Amino acid sequence: MQNTNNKIIKYIKRNRHGKIFFADEFRKFGSNEAVRQALSRLCKKQFLIRLSAGIYLYPQIDSEIGVIYPSIETVSKTIAKREKTRMIPTGTYALNALGLSTQVPAKAVFLTDGTARVVKVGKRATIKFKRTVAKNLSYKGKISLLAISALKEIGKDKAIADQLQKIKEALQQEKRENIIHDAALAPVWISNIILKLIENE
Repeated sequence: MQNTNNKIIKYIKRNRHGKIFFADEFRKFGSNEAVRQALSRLCKKQFLIRLSAGIYLYPQIDSEIGVIYPSIETVSKTIAKREKTRMIPTGTYALNALGLSTQVPAKAVFLTDGTARVVKVGKRATIKFKRTVAKNLSYKGKISLLAISALKEIGKDKAIADQLQKIKEALQQEKRENIIHDAALAPVWISNIILKLIENE
């Protein structure tokens, strides 16, 4: 058991602080029980921080502010890449990503075809992954997807001129074919807004 513990520590120390690890990366170092106990021990010593079941952070620690946690975007992308799943942002996260809100969401929600789970990022921030149907994950453009998610959060007939202008400016960085494809997947009222914003581009 101690040998498993030492191997895991040595493996982790080869990487930079701030890196996210997954429990199955350590299977080669011992039995499931030995690995589980080693990870539990390392978390108690704060060598690792458990973000969620099977997901751990090798923390970067600042002498003044303490643990520096990775951003919600970094954590979500790392999980999606590792598990080969798709995900789309919703709510206030989409608003913030497009510059429609200065509020950094403490609770971000992503729709996914992967595992439904909640991941803690620090003392207050959480990321909730909710399973959804394949149709909701068929978008092609990152920016057009954010625009659709943001408009859903704002609500029908509630977007003001300034918000629409920012969405229009953001969409200029997206491929037109992606926008048209994604607009077809959105609710009709959102599709009409998106297509109107790009009609003269």
